[in-house]
Amino acid sequence: MITVSVSRDSERDVYTGIDLAGHAGYADYGQDIICAAVSALALNMANSVGEFTHDRFDAGSEEETGHFWFRFTDHISSESRLLMHSLVLGLQNIQSAYGKQYIKIRIKEV
Repeated sequence: MITVSVSRDSERDVYTGIDLAGHAGYADYGQDIICAAVSALALNMANSVGEFTHDRFDAGSEEETGHFWFRFTDHISSESRLLMHSLVLGLQNIQSAYGKQYIKIRIKEV
């Protein structure tokens, strides 16, 4: 199962980071469409923040464990807010389509 922990600052109505870990187990390693979709969404969001904004962040991944993390370290622009909301929406849509046995999303207030 992929576990997703999204950090959210409700006072500013902004997602401040995300942490993903695990493998969905939907199919064999390298063939898992859920893992591929989640990875594509998360990496595209991080790459887009880096390419289209000046926002500062810390990010990293461990391919073997399926761990990916991303955290804003300073101001969060409106562009980054939109990118993070889009990421969370995409992850929620995957969960709705395939089930909580493959991806579990938790929103935590920070």
